[in-house]
Amino acid sequence: MSKRILVADDEAHILHVVSMKLKNAGYEVLTAVDGEEALELCLSEQPDLLITDYQMPYLTGMELCLKLRSDEKTKAIPAIMLTARGFDIEPQEMIDAGLAAVLAKPFSPREVLEKVSGLLNENQAAHNESE
Repeated sequence: MSKRILVADDEAHILHVVSMKLKNAGYEVLTAVDGEEALELCLSEQPDLLITDYQMPYLTGMELCLKLRSDEKTKAIPAIMLTARGFDIEPQEMIDAGLAAVLAKPFSPREVLEKVSGLLNENQAAHNESE
């Protein structure tokens, strides 16, 4: 079964580039154009990973991640934050929001794919050990 990844970004070109890179690598990709839509999709679809922009309408990426952490159904979904403001995110904020990584814009699609593969492999290994 392929892993499901939700990509949330209000910039259409970033959504398209990241989605295509992930689809070409064999992942199932869901997309959202704002934080509220991303939250609804996380609750209904339970993706294996979330990639979210920091600045989005309705809910920022940080608010989205904090809401996911506070819900039993979504608190284990790892998240990667895409941001032009990486320097503003404190290490404790990353922990509180459940951010596994922060990638500064501009980023390379290959860098995103490498991060995704690494995180999903780590999670799979941890899941296998717990069984």
